[in-house]
This record gives sequence, C-alpha cells and structure tokens, in this order.
Amino acid sequence: MRELFDNRTSRRLVALFVKELQQIKRNRRLVASLVFLPTVQLFLLGFALSPEVRNLRLGVVDESHTSESREIVSAFLESGSFQIKGYYESSAALARALDAGDLDAGLVVPFDFARHRARRETAGVQLLVDAVDSNTGTIAGGYAARIIAAFDRRSAQGSPPLVLGVRRPPLERASVTARVALFYNPGLRNDWFMVTGMLGVLLILNGSLVAAAAMVKEKEAGTVEQLLMTPATGTEIVIAKIAPLFLLLTLDIWLALGTGYFVFGVPVRGSLLLLFLAGLLCILAGIGIGIFIATFSESQQQAQLMGFFVNPPLALLSGAMTPVEAMPQWLQPLTYLNPVRHFAIITRGIMLKGAGLNVLYPHLLALLGFAVLLVGVSVWRFRKQF
Repeated sequence: MRELFDNRTSRRLVALFVKELQQIKRNRRLVASLVFLPTVQLFLLGFALSPEVRNLRLGVVDESHTSESREIVSAFLESGSFQIKGYYESSAALARALDAGDLDAGLVVPFDFARHRARRETAGVQLLVDAVDSNTGTIAGGYAARIIAAFDRRSAQGSPPLVLGVRRPPLERASVTARVALFYNPGLRNDWFMVTGMLGVLLILNGSLVAAAAMVKEKEAGTVEQLLMTPATGTEIVIAKIAPLFLLLTLDIWLALGTGYFVFGVPVRGSLLLLFLAGLLCILAGIGIGIFIATFSESQQQAQLMGFFVNPPLALLSGAMTPVEAMPQWLQPLTYLNPVRHFAIITRGIMLKGAGLNVLYPHLLALLGFAVLLVGVSVWRFRKQF
C-alpha cells in the first residue's frame, strides 16, 4: 500500500485516469448510457410498473388485555392477510417499529374497548399502516374493513351475552369500527414507491453493465497486457478503470433524485448527504459485480449474457418493485444478500420517512460490506487472470 501513494505511482494513476476520461469522451454511446438512459428508465418505470402485495407484518398494542381484545387480534390473524410479528407496550414503540421498516401495519386496541362493547357502544380500534407502498395502504385498509365486518357478523351470530343476569339479543351487540391512519404516503402515491425503489436497481444495473463492458473491451483489444507491461501495477490499472466510471455514475444519483422530485413530487424528508453516501456504496457494489462478470467473459456478448442472469434476479428479489412479503417464505431471507434491497430500504427511509443514521445504520453497514467484498474479490480475480 505504501508504494501505491508515492510520487511515481501518483503520476501513473493520473496519466491512466486522464487516458480513461479521454477514451470515455470519444465513446458517445457510453456517455449516453450513463446519463440519459437512467433518467428515461426511471421516468418510464415510475409510471409503468405496479406492485402487488400479499402478506402484511402486523404489530399489536393491546391496551385492553381482555378476552374481547384478544378476539379482535385473533380475527386479524385468522384472516390470513396479516402475520403477527410482535406485541408492543405502547403506540410510540409501535411507531418506531414502523419507522424502522420492521412492520407493514400496526393494530392498537384501546383500553376501553371491552367496556364499550359491554355498554353496546361503538368500539373503535386503530390501524396504523406504512403506506410508503400505496398498494399496501389500500389493501391493508380494505383488509381491515373486511375483517372488522366479519368479526361483527360472527359476534352477532354467536351466543347472546349475559349482562346482570339478563340475556341480551344478539342484535344489540355493539359494532366495531377501524380508524386507518396512513403513514409516510397519505396520498397513496404509487409512483413514490416505484421511484424510490428503482433508484437502487438503476445504479446497480448501470454500474455492472458499464463496468463489465469497459473491462471486457480492454480484454478483447489486448490493451490490458500492454498496460501490464508498463510500470503500472494491476491494482493501479483497475483503479484507473473504475474511477472515471464511478465519477460519472454519481451523476445518476442526482439525475434520479431530480427526476423523482420535479416529475413525481417525491419528497426528501431526511439527509441528502446520507442518501448520497448510500448511493456511492451502491455504485461501488454495482461496479464490483460488473468486474466480476468481466473476469468470466471473453467477449461483450458473453458479458451481456451473464449480466442477464445476474441483474434481473437482483432487481426482482430486492423489494424495489414488489414487496418482499409477497415472496415465498423460504425465499425472503435470501433477499438480505441483495445490496439493492438494503439501498431501497435506505432510500425509502430517508426520502419518505425522514429516518436517520440511528435507524438505517444496519443497512448502510450491509452496503459497505457488499461494496468492499464485491470490489475486492473482483479486483483479485482480474489481477489473477494476467
């Protein structure tokens, strides 16, 4: 590492860096693919794609602690639409879990729920929904309405209750209403969900495709061997190849954010600096994937074919376009090995929820690990080939 930073090495890196910039400048298709295509893709995909939600993670705050409150919670569980992920002591703790993305919805049963039922008064429950995905908000509200209606019908058809020794008729049993509160996306804007998710997909996709094409092109032309005959080391060559691509791809972050803000009205409620840092890590992970693909490819066609088998699964298994909860249970843990999923959580957390580092640090650490691992392994394999 010490020799990497001496004067001669610095001059060689600068010369190689300038050489790569000049080469990219002459390649207008490459510049167009880095600047214009991501913006067009984000614009089109934000309108065209619509996700579908099936499973919903439900947190419960039971302030009543009665048989009546347990019945209403059981009704949500038995519906098959919700999965109870945990019980919380207060609404504040439930809100923190929603902020962290651990839940899709929260059910709050008030302390006077059973008392209202006994008095034949309307008893209310509250459903808090993470509406970052507008489909989730709409479907959750519809599910809650159907579950409450079914609960009322079942209660009315059951045995009449005894109150002070007098059996009341079933029709006198009080009804239950649900107040649905939509968090983070009260307007249920589906394009907000799509734009914030597709940002990571585009950074990974463009980073991997461009890096793979650039490295394979050097291999096809035989210029890698020529560069290795110079005093520059293999690490310096790879760094010089990566640096211009990295700088150009950082423009995609601002282009995508600008498109989301001005075209779709997506807010940025958190730190732009934190979002940009996460985007840089995502770009590095994409470049690492591209170099790794290039080490197994001898031509542009092979690289494109391998990219076809790598990039679509990364996009589809990320939760960027469709919620992870809609996937089979056995497949969901594997999505944690996908850098796009972590970046999508960070993007939605910062832009729509205003979440900070204290909430998103696990996903930032995961992105950092992916970036270091992918770039390190890819550079090692590339050097090993020559």
